[in-house]
Amino acid sequence: MLAHRQQKLAIVLFIVLGAGIAVALTLFALKEGINVFFTPTEISEGEVETGQNFRIGGMVKMGSVIKEGLDGAEVNFLATDFCNDVLVSFSGPLPDLFREGQGVVADGALDNNGTFQATQILAKHDEDYMSAEVKASLDAAEEEDVGVCQQ
Repeated sequence: MLAHRQQKLAIVLFIVLGAGIAVALTLFALKEGINVFFTPTEISEGEVETGQNFRIGGMVKMGSVIKEGLDGAEVNFLATDFCNDVLVSFSGPLPDLFREGQGVVADGALDNNGTFQATQILAKHDEDYMSAEVKASLDAAEEEDVGVCQQ
């Protein structure tokens, strides 16, 4: 091969290799930033692995909130989609609008006991707000009544 062709081939290979590395790094960063949403029913069906970071959404079950520690800094409650419940444990300040019977979305992961260890709790900001995933799950439960909640 001639020297100028070798030089052009080296430049093309360098560009292709650089683009491949850039794509790989971008995909890795996106994978780490994706936060998947699951309902309590999907969690109880085993669709989530222990230690996997995700979001859980549902309603705070009436009568399930238990505050422990100094000033109620540790909170345990049940998140429900009216079919299944998942125990959620959180340490830290709760949003002002957090209460029983209201919608909630929490970030975190399942521990080995099946308890969702939340790192962040998000409460709805008004009476009409509910995340799209929670709304769809609750609407499906209402439409099919028992069909969604097979036991």
